[in-house]
Amino acid sequence: MSTEPRTILIVGGVAAGMKTASRLRRLDPQARITVIERGRNLSYGACALPYVIADEIAELDEVRRTPNGTLRDETFFAKVKGVEVLTGCEAVAIDRERQQLRVRHLDDRREEERHYDQLVLATGSRPIIPPLPGVELEGVQPLKRVEDAAAILDRLQPGARAVIVGGGLIGLEMAEALRARQLEVRLLEMQPQVLSGILDADLAEQVHRTLRLNGVALHLGEALQAIEGEGGRAVRVRTAGGSYPAELVILSLGVKPNVELARESGLEIGISGAIAVNEHLQTSDPAIYAAGDCVESRHLINGNPFYLPLGSTANKHGRVVADSLCDRTTYFPGILGSLLVKVFGLNVGRTGFSEQQAREAGFEPVSILAPSPDRVHSMPSARPILTRLTVDRASRRLLGAQIVGPGEVAKRIDVVATALSFGAGLNRFAQLDLGYAPPFSGAMDPLHQAANALRNKLDGLADSLSPLQLRQRLDAGEELLLLDVRSPDEYAEVRIPGAILLPLGRLRSGTAELPKDRLIVPFCKISLRGYEATRILLAAGFEKVAYLEGGILGWPFELERG
Repeated sequence: MSTEPRTILIVGGVAAGMKTASRLRRLDPQARITVIERGRNLSYGACALPYVIADEIAELDEVRRTPNGTLRDETFFAKVKGVEVLTGCEAVAIDRERQQLRVRHLDDRREEERHYDQLVLATGSRPIIPPLPGVELEGVQPLKRVEDAAAILDRLQPGARAVIVGGGLIGLEMAEALRARQLEVRLLEMQPQVLSGILDADLAEQVHRTLRLNGVALHLGEALQAIEGEGGRAVRVRTAGGSYPAELVILSLGVKPNVELARESGLEIGISGAIAVNEHLQTSDPAIYAAGDCVESRHLINGNPFYLPLGSTANKHGRVVADSLCDRTTYFPGILGSLLVKVFGLNVGRTGFSEQQAREAGFEPVSILAPSPDRVHSMPSARPILTRLTVDRASRRLLGAQIVGPGEVAKRIDVVATALSFGAGLNRFAQLDLGYAPPFSGAMDPLHQAANALRNKLDGLADSLSPLQLRQRLDAGEELLLLDVRSPDEYAEVRIPGAILLPLGRLRSGTAELPKDRLIVPFCKISLRGYEATRILLAAGFEKVAYLEGGILGWPFELERG
């Protein structure tokens, strides 16, 4: 029996590739491990790049350092990990029958063949660059690599005019980063909202308001048509809506997986356009694995193919691939689409399905929007959050959550993601034994409150309307009675246009003043009193009552003040 060490080649040296190599070395001290990386920078945290540009992270090289400050370069991986890394090298072809990888050295175009026993494709993704005039001009820049961040840093001048094309995660992070650097910032988004496919429209309105309050000129439903230049440099962008000056144009239109090497070698490509793999991240060739942004995942809720490239997923992939190569039983179950983003002072998170996505997946979804302080309301540090939970009506299985607000969002998204991973139902979710202390949470956490509000809705104790549903019915000309049950002082300070005031304390004696032939929509600051008002009206014989979910706090549209 041969004792010759096996040869494992890894194509890609950023997140998934270097995680695979590092874990693999710990599991197999004898293997010959070589990483082929087209670029010059290794194992860096690309998600941190906007925070370098914002000057929250002091130096660009910090994204390539270990927690103790060591630079992760070829020497580090050779000496510490025992892994050979070839930077500036491109994998150009796979001969699967002979198990040979053809590699091109980019500095002198020299090519060589390297044998592999197993091959790992961690080829990542690349920014989408639209086929429009001017995208090649100086000052037009995506943000994906360390080199991209360096190019943007070189062009930062206070007062310069920047246009960001795309209102996804990177676009929003870059809007904040460039404003922190005192640039004029304009954001173009071809959809009618930012974070399309991530947030529902009414929660996205909270993000729109935050962007505008922080000096970002927001252009929704406005697609880029061309970038115009002078002397080879960008000077303005053009859309159907106008022409805007710009010395810096950030393209943040998403990414697409790098699958050319896999496709040309005959490996199966999934319906999402990324490489198809099994639960062990093995491709259609048993000797070839794939990980990271080039790979198609499956959604944990329904098992359908799903593509969402994230650094967190890439690192999990790397560990699974290394384990699989060493015959360990680790597998990758799938993803939930869990996302977090900070937009100035607003925290945004989502996991699982939205109501629309759940409906498209064959569920009968029911949702609730519930606002709450993120900790005991009397604590000076308390901040509000808006939580939208979605469940399946028949089974009451939890399907997803979206949470927005200046308060603590991330830990709640993590709790929901954990519950989703184990198939939790709403009733069990409402009784989760979560930690409680006034500086961290109320005795009833915002998740408990949202879950109980949703149980009330499903149990028929009260009907409700989301802010978007109410706005749509008002815009359609439906005659509704908006019933504000707050105090006169609260009403005088801020109110929804067209609402009448009837404080909760006077409601029981004032029901005779209200019509029974129109839908009454009670609300207050967060609609806790709105729910109480709904129960009072139902008990008094009113049949057409539905409180406004989220109340004033959750209403993202126009308000009257003073």
